[in-house]
Amino acid sequence: MDAIVIRSPARYQRPAVVLHWIVALLIIVLIASGWYMVGIPKNTAQRALFFNLHKSFGIVAAIFIAALIVWRIRHEAPPLPSAMRSWEKKAAILNHRLFYVFMVLMTLTGYLTSSFSKYGPKLFGIVLPHWGWEDAVLRSNLAAVHRMAAVVFAVLIAIHVAAAVKHLIVDRDGVFQRMLLG
Repeated sequence: MDAIVIRSPARYQRPAVVLHWIVALLIIVLIASGWYMVGIPKNTAQRALFFNLHKSFGIVAAIFIAALIVWRIRHEAPPLPSAMRSWEKKAAILNHRLFYVFMVLMTLTGYLTSSFSKYGPKLFGIVLPHWGWEDAVLRSNLAAVHRMAAVVFAVLIAIHVAAAVKHLIVDRDGVFQRMLLG
């Protein structure tokens, strides 16, 4: 009788894994700092510090997000295991596509919110070019889109993490390990 060989799914290449985890960590920092900073009283040094750090980490994240998108366009993702159900594969593909949409949306709305503010976008204290002018109504609308998108994005992240844990603990199909170094 022939032995049954279970092949582990193909892994992501090292640059994709490194970019994934850098972007993931930056997004966690941005979501946490974003929710924290809006509760800090206005016109305080602490609020200014958190807003400037949030903007700076957002710009750094944008650079890595752009690199991740370029990498993803030029490199096909490894196929999902054939044992996965059709709906799971479709859900995974949809979730990943929405990740890219929300990463770009969050980056643009964040930068534009700053661009239409008197404070402007900054990278660790370095003033960056404005794409706009001081406009409180437009800034407020962009900030509202940024906040709403953050909530939706956080839900997508929770779904992604839950699916990863399912693959690790329940399915034990190697999908989780595809995004680990080593």
